[in-house]
Amino acid sequence: MIDYKKVINQNVLDIPMSGIRKYFDLAASMDEVISLGVGEPDFLTPWHIRQAGIKAIEEGKTRYTDNLGLLELRQAIADYLKRRFDLHYQSESEIMVTIGGSEAIDLALRVLISSGDEILIPEPCYVCYNPITSVSNGVVIPIETRKEDNFKLTPELLQKKITAKTKLLIISYPNNPTGAIMEKEDLEAIAPILIKHNIFVISDEIYAELNYTDKVHFSIASVPQMAERTIVIGGFSKTYSMTGWRLGYACGPKELISELIKIHQYAIMSAPTISQYAGIEALNFGDEDIKRVKDEYDMRRRFITDGFNRLGLMCFEPKGAFYVFPCIKITKMTSDEFCEKLLSSQHVAVVPGNAFGASGEGYIRVSYCYSIKHIKEALRRIEQFIKL
Repeated sequence: MIDYKKVINQNVLDIPMSGIRKYFDLAASMDEVISLGVGEPDFLTPWHIRQAGIKAIEEGKTRYTDNLGLLELRQAIADYLKRRFDLHYQSESEIMVTIGGSEAIDLALRVLISSGDEILIPEPCYVCYNPITSVSNGVVIPIETRKEDNFKLTPELLQKKITAKTKLLIISYPNNPTGAIMEKEDLEAIAPILIKHNIFVISDEIYAELNYTDKVHFSIASVPQMAERTIVIGGFSKTYSMTGWRLGYACGPKELISELIKIHQYAIMSAPTISQYAGIEALNFGDEDIKRVKDEYDMRRRFITDGFNRLGLMCFEPKGAFYVFPCIKITKMTSDEFCEKLLSSQHVAVVPGNAFGASGEGYIRVSYCYSIKHIKEALRRIEQFIKL
């Protein structure tokens, strides 16, 4: 028999399966489960965006596009970023359309990492950053953010982790899983350190529109001297409820985008054409959709945060994305124990905090992209569970 472990890339063998997927699969095998585990909007893609995709099919717009993506879509992305966040990119050379934000992250890491480079990753963080870094032969250097700092990356935490081998920082605010944000003054505080040490940044801003403060999302690429060393990642999945359309983008200096496109053109060719036409419609005519969905999430955010605090599973108020990150340490269970027992006894699926890095131990991630009725019943069952 073939010993496949001897032929498979060791970096791949070392990657654990996603903690999110584990509980999603378990929940799918059970009856009457209430799942608050997956970060997928429960809203349908707005009808006018779906119509644009249907129209593209009817008109036979089903051929490959330019590797960078439709120029019309790239121009729409440039206009959108300028209009919403005062970010400025040239549509011809500084924007690339990808298969979701996930491909953009993968490409950026593969282009920027050389073997042995140290990559700073604030944790808790989205589950893909660490494994993709490892597969690209980078060395993951976690930065444990703290609840007392509202899970922000502080200059002190950043400075402590920098060495001569530090190449890159990955940041993601609004944050998955904590719901934390970093405001203009927070990013301006860390920028001088990054510039001094010539550290590049991948800024995953997939949740940029889901900021519940009275301030507009601010990108680190807007800080002077940072645009030249930053790749901004965005997409359509969370903002426009377009998860299955698989559409995202990377923005950055043309010298970096031109290298991302090399891998993209060989591995992918181009993002789905039909999705690109739907994306044009979303960006040009979807501002009201953003407001409607954001208002609904904001209401759910306040409801679920109050609910967990009432139960004694305390969590700071998330200011972005659509997750809460309650602390379950009072139960004396590990994050995995809590989630496994909650699922088996009450049929409620949430994700253990340690799926997002070691510093997430003692917490759970709970998504509120579900109806209030759904959330209310889940909270009732969780209350029963912790009283057992």
